[in-house]
Amino acid sequence: MPDEPKTLDPAARPATATAPAATTTPRGAAVSGDSPAPGRAQRWILGLVTVGLVLAALNLRPAITSLGALLEEVSADLHMSGTVAGVLTSVPPLCFAVFGITAPRLARRFGPAAVVCAGMAAIFAGLVLRPFAGGTAGFLAASALALMGIAVSNVLMPVIVKRYFPDRIGSMTGLYSMALALGTSVAAAATVPMTAALGGDWRIGLGIWAAVAALAVLPWIPLVRDRDRAAAPSAATAGPAATTEAPAPRVTRSRTAWALGCYFGLQATGAYITMGWMPQIFRDAGVPASTAGVLLAVTMVMGVPLAFVIPRLATRMKNQGPIVVALGLCGLAGYTGLFLAPSAGAWFWAVLLGVSNCSFPLALTMIGMRSRTGAGVVRLSAFAQSVGYLISIPGPLLVGVLYQHSGGWGLPIALMGGLMVPQMIIGTLAGRDRTVEDEC
Repeated sequence: MPDEPKTLDPAARPATATAPAATTTPRGAAVSGDSPAPGRAQRWILGLVTVGLVLAALNLRPAITSLGALLEEVSADLHMSGTVAGVLTSVPPLCFAVFGITAPRLARRFGPAAVVCAGMAAIFAGLVLRPFAGGTAGFLAASALALMGIAVSNVLMPVIVKRYFPDRIGSMTGLYSMALALGTSVAAAATVPMTAALGGDWRIGLGIWAAVAALAVLPWIPLVRDRDRAAAPSAATAGPAATTEAPAPRVTRSRTAWALGCYFGLQATGAYITMGWMPQIFRDAGVPASTAGVLLAVTMVMGVPLAFVIPRLATRMKNQGPIVVALGLCGLAGYTGLFLAPSAGAWFWAVLLGVSNCSFPLALTMIGMRSRTGAGVVRLSAFAQSVGYLISIPGPLLVGVLYQHSGGWGLPIALMGGLMVPQMIIGTLAGRDRTVEDEC
């Protein structure tokens, strides 16, 4: 395929019924499920996986961006201070770091598809329970349940792509990244109008997204039964080399893995500050609440086309550093404009920040490219995302504290813009043409 990354190990590609199994194929790749069964069954499974990826991706952000659009109403009704609201916006990266690290172990025991299915069910349950919360503690607990499902699914999306589409990492990463951006932007734009149309109760406006989450559970249910076949291919397709296992790399020894983790953390910091606080920034600048939600949606919707284009472009380049820098400069320009004229140039700043937020699909693509095997991608994805989300936790909270104590958005926006500089430097290091196996 034209978008095959140059770092992909041919031994990790699935064997087929029409070609003999390569004797050099490491067992680690086969056991991790890089070799779906051939023929009609394979086409049916790949189609189902594609549908599952898209529906799962659509549900990975509405729990967060729908809350960002109604944060003022939720804070007022639950009597939250600015600092407590900052804690609330820090809950997503905290949950992603804490629960995301468990994804590899859960995937080894139950299979990635089963874990993603459970993750979608957890999102549904959390979104159903959240509107019934009578106070901040209950609201946080229900949110954490949904975010737990998002966390394990976040980590396993690159793993699912590597397993079922090892020769189409760029295009499939772009597809689910595009769906993720679409779900993010629709939730940001539609939550306030839907809430108003349904009577103005924020509880209904947030709870409506549970229906979308329920749909995402369905395609993963038959894939749970596909676990044994995917995890242990038959001798006819796996070949005799399936008896020798290539150990997964110890990614903590890799400088590239640490650079990926830090890059992921810095881009996540900007993303969650944007999702949690950007509507409030515009509202405080005099922009109406519904327009502020649409501006957040504009920021998020920029990822719909770009999230498909950037991964494909990245897999055609040996070094992804130039893309990192280009996205970082867009973010720096957007924050500068938000600092100087938040309402006058609101639409332009929203577009620039939306382009900058496409660092997320770029980071996911680099995770898939920086390891040669499925087992390596599992570890690298869990490590980079857990380290990254831990790094991102203080950002939204610090913004809330600075906003409350400074009485304005000058210092918080200066912080956001300043973080773009180390993001560009570290992202350039993460984008170098090498794999974690080279460094372990």
